[in-house]
Amino acid sequence: MSLSIGLVIHASRRGVFEEAVETLSGISLKWVTYEYEQEIRPSVQDLITRHALDGLLVGAVPYRACRSLLSPELPVAVTRSSTLDLALAFSRAQARGWQPVPVSIDTFDHDVVAEVTGALHLDRTRVTCLPYADDQDAAEICAFHRRSLGGGDGYVITARTAVARQLRSTLPVLNGSPVPSSIRSDLHDLVLRIQSERVGAARFAAGVFCVGRFTGPTELERGRAGLMNLLLNTQECADAWIENRGRRGVAVFAHRAMFERLTHNWRDLPVLGQAEESLGVPVAAGFGVGPSARTSVLLAERAAARAESENRPCGYLIEDGGLVIGPMGPVGLSQTSTCPEHGARMQELARTVGLSPTTLSRLAAIERDLAGRPVTPSELANALAITDPSGRRLVRKLHAHGLVTFEGSAQTHRKGRPTRLYRLAIDTALTAATAGEQPLATA
Repeated sequence: MSLSIGLVIHASRRGVFEEAVETLSGISLKWVTYEYEQEIRPSVQDLITRHALDGLLVGAVPYRACRSLLSPELPVAVTRSSTLDLALAFSRAQARGWQPVPVSIDTFDHDVVAEVTGALHLDRTRVTCLPYADDQDAAEICAFHRRSLGGGDGYVITARTAVARQLRSTLPVLNGSPVPSSIRSDLHDLVLRIQSERVGAARFAAGVFCVGRFTGPTELERGRAGLMNLLLNTQECADAWIENRGRRGVAVFAHRAMFERLTHNWRDLPVLGQAEESLGVPVAAGFGVGPSARTSVLLAERAAARAESENRPCGYLIEDGGLVIGPMGPVGLSQTSTCPEHGARMQELARTVGLSPTTLSRLAAIERDLAGRPVTPSELANALAITDPSGRRLVRKLHAHGLVTFEGSAQTHRKGRPTRLYRLAIDTALTAATAGEQPLATA
């Protein structure tokens, strides 16, 4: 069965996107094209009403216009111009016989501009840059370019179609929008993320709910029986296998997706509050996700023991890959989201960056364990149990969205090049957004 993917693009970019997707198979594309930004929102509303989408690929401008319409469960990838796109724009300028500088650039991040201009040995003092920001409009960007090239020399590299349309009559303009290979890569990442989330949701998982320790066996038995009855009558557990494990435990067996619904994607666990209110007993919960039923139960028991050590009703998740999420309280006390707004912001960040909320939560947990210590891409890859190339790609993606900062270099081996060090800044982004401050760069 093919995946249904929505594409939201400017009409002038239709040919580029068609070239990017012509070699792809196994997906059904639903196109939305627009001429002006005010057309985006109603067009996307119509798209999601008429089609059951498995994912959505949009640019930064369409995403800004329509993100309030999108379900948190819908995987979304936001295409952004890369170093390759900027390097190709400089190549087109050279092919036209233009001098490489002065040049005024918008949308690209400062680090991308610095990397490309450094590799081309350009005079950085004659290059100006305005990174992408959600609150920019075309008129503001055009004014920036006119100020930057006030002398009349030079040209503009822009990834904004509206900006190019307004400037072409007065200034030389090159399009820096993503090329087919960049679009194809973003689409591949989106499809793989959808498939990975589906596989993850179908994985076997286990939950262990433990009644708090009591002084007498009568109270313990009554609390355990009441807890089992509560779980049997919980709507989210309708398809689960629930059994009495004796002593203080009730075990729940189901696919991971059911536990995600029960815990609101591992953010909170309302059933704990219901147990305390209706049964008068504190409950600790542990969830385990592993390759087998036995492993899942063992992980769930470890997670439940960790939850009991909190001395309050809460839950923990432990996966076989090392991911730990918690504590999950009755009203959203997750370690990865210490207030309700953090949970929503975590979802938003994950969608913008192109990662799953679980991966971003795991990175936030790693950041806390590092306690401010910088990390190499290889160390981050080891912590996530991924390959070194995947770790480097992940760092580049995080850096493009302001979720890591460059902290210098270290010579880890006597031979070879120094390794770059980065400091994770995910908690900083969550805290700033919750406090109403300007979020970190998303260019």
